[in-house]
Amino acid sequence: MSNSPKPLADTDTQRWWTKGTTSASLLGIVIFAASFTSDRFIANSLLSLPLMISTLISVLITSWGIPKLRALKMGQVIREDGPQTHQRKSGTPTMGGLLVVPVGLIIGSFVSVNGESSEQLLALSCITLAYMVIGGFDDWRSLTRGTNTGLTPRGKLLLQTAAGLIFLTWAGWQHWIDSSIALPLGMSIQMGFMIWPLALFVFLAESNATNLTDGLDGLASGCGALVFTGLALQLMLRGNDGNPVLAGFCMAMAGAWLGFLMHNRNPAQVFMGDTGSLAMGAALSGVAILSNSLWPLLIMGGVFLAESLSVIIQVWVFKATKGPDGVGRRVFRMAPLHHHFELGGTPEQIVVPAFWLATAGLIVLALTLKAL
Repeated sequence: MSNSPKPLADTDTQRWWTKGTTSASLLGIVIFAASFTSDRFIANSLLSLPLMISTLISVLITSWGIPKLRALKMGQVIREDGPQTHQRKSGTPTMGGLLVVPVGLIIGSFVSVNGESSEQLLALSCITLAYMVIGGFDDWRSLTRGTNTGLTPRGKLLLQTAAGLIFLTWAGWQHWIDSSIALPLGMSIQMGFMIWPLALFVFLAESNATNLTDGLDGLASGCGALVFTGLALQLMLRGNDGNPVLAGFCMAMAGAWLGFLMHNRNPAQVFMGDTGSLAMGAALSGVAILSNSLWPLLIMGGVFLAESLSVIIQVWVFKATKGPDGVGRRVFRMAPLHHHFELGGTPEQIVVPAFWLATAGLIVLALTLKAL
């Protein structure tokens, strides 16, 4: 029996729901509505302007850049052991992160109001660009080799660790990082020295989680835009303990990914590649570490976490149950998690909006806990 996704029934409702343009537009409306609401009711909130500017420039830059990537033969190489329906995506331009990550960083840098804020934004920009370069090198090696593998896992991890350590050294020197972690319901946990290895782990875990999520058209870009928006909202809801500068930076990054989504939604005209997904994870981690928002990021990024855990569980169970024939049991049809649903017969046009909805629900949960 074939594991290929079943064709959608030809109904008006399903045709409307599964149109990539429609679902991406609805997502954009939700994000813009959230930013306008924040600006209307929260003091010192200025989220809409960086969001609007970044989204518009991102749409235009991506539209301009797609033919350039295609001319440079930056066509995605699809893994042979993945869902067979993905083979038709082979050759779609990749490394789209090169187009939009700088947009978010440049627009986000304009929200600075003082010297310390400027230096924090510079540090965030540097760590984001560093991970973008690591991802770009990985993508480039994949393209030149004509395979879906670039850097070795160990090599990539070492580069990510080095970049993370440089950022944390900079932040520690400037005393930007709180040694306690704020928890829901006004609680906190004192970490002491352990905040440093935890912060490094967050960089590695979050960047690789966003990388694993980037497997379906619009999945990572849509979830990323939502999580950046959620982090911005919770920063503004803190009142005097909030950080309008980092909130504005988040909305600029949200706009960059929202603009990219207009070209990345199904059927995708361009992929972000590791160039974009690693940069996305680094930016989210940097904001969370500098603003003591690790707990909100964990909740809001629940989809990223689930995608990463599905791979860990799949590999661990397979190895633990492997018999003499070299075959072990599998918990999921395929990991990461989005492929499990695909091979179960749910088309990616349904899986992606469902994961967006899950992310939106987790953001509401995190904001509710913050308000209690």
